[in-house]
Formats: sequence, structure tokens, C-alpha cells
Amino acid sequence: MAKLNRETIVAEALDLLDEVGLDEITTRRLASRLGVEQPSLYWHFKKKEDLLAAMAEAAMQPHTGAQLPKPSDSWQHWFLDNHRSLRATLLMRRDGARLHAGSFPGGSDIERIMRKLAFLIAAGIPEYDAKVALFAASRYTVGSVLEEQAEVARKRSGEQPQFDQSEAFEGGLKLILDGLSSRYK
Repeated sequence: MAKLNRETIVAEALDLLDEVGLDEITTRRLASRLGVEQPSLYWHFKKKEDLLAAMAEAAMQPHTGAQLPKPSDSWQHWFLDNHRSLRATLLMRRDGARLHAGSFPGGSDIERIMRKLAFLIAAGIPEYDAKVALFAASRYTVGSVLEEQAEVARKRSGEQPQFDQSEAFEGGLKLILDGLSSRYK
């Protein structure tokens, strides 16, 4: 086993998440998997909530590492792509939306959010509406993925899906965009 550090613990915890799901993640189970005693984890994470926050941050890296919009980009296309990226990232991990829900952005994440907000404002959308649009579309995306990931569990029990989740997500996201676009072309 590699030297025990925050990155190793988080990586192993995310692998464990994919195997057993969020409800089955315990520090005891993770310590056993790492071949250490449970108190060793508390050297790196004072409480389980700190570990979950670090896991959420690491799991979001594909989205938070995505290219920021350029001034020449169409704000409508960027808006759709940004939330598609968020959805794809949440879907990369079992219970990814549950892990992410309720987490708070860190320092560099806040800077990225402010740059996205500035991009929308520069495109002619008033600051308040830009904030609400980003908030609403992000919450819609997380909620959609929560339902989609819950459906995976229902499928395991033999229940048939009600409709295509990707298609439903795209339809709802476009409704949000259409509402914003109707105000600011």
C-alpha cells in the first residue's frame, strides 16, 4: 500500500464509494481497506464529514477542471455545455450527486464560479439573473442526477425506467435556457 496521505485516502474512499455506495462508506471499512487502524484516518481528516467533503471535491475535478468560457463563446452554448459537464461528472461516481449535494465550493471553485458569472454578465445578462440562472440550472442538474442514480437501484430490483433520463435532462435544461434566452438575446 502506498504511503498514507490525504490523496491516497480520498482515492481509496472514492473507489470504495463506487463499489458499495455512499450509505456503506464508514471510516472503519475504509481503514480496513487501507490496511490501517481507524484512528490513522483521523490524523488526516478530523471527522467523517471532512473526508466526505474532500471526496466530493476530488470527484468534481473533471467538471471543475473544464475550460472556462472564452469571451467569443456563445453564452447559450456554453450554458448548456457547462451543465452537461456537471451532469457527466456527477454520473461518473456511484451516488455522485448525493456526495456532491450540500457541498460548498472551495477557494479556486469560487474563483471559477465568479468567472462564469462575469462571462454571463458580459453577454448582457444582469448579475442577479445570471446568478439565479446558474443556481437554478445547477440545482436542476444535481436533482436530475439524484433521480437518475436512484433509478439505477430500482433497475436492479427489476423495475423498468419511466423514460429516457438523458432526454428528460436535456429537455429540462433547454427549458431553463429558453426562459433566460427569451429575456436576453
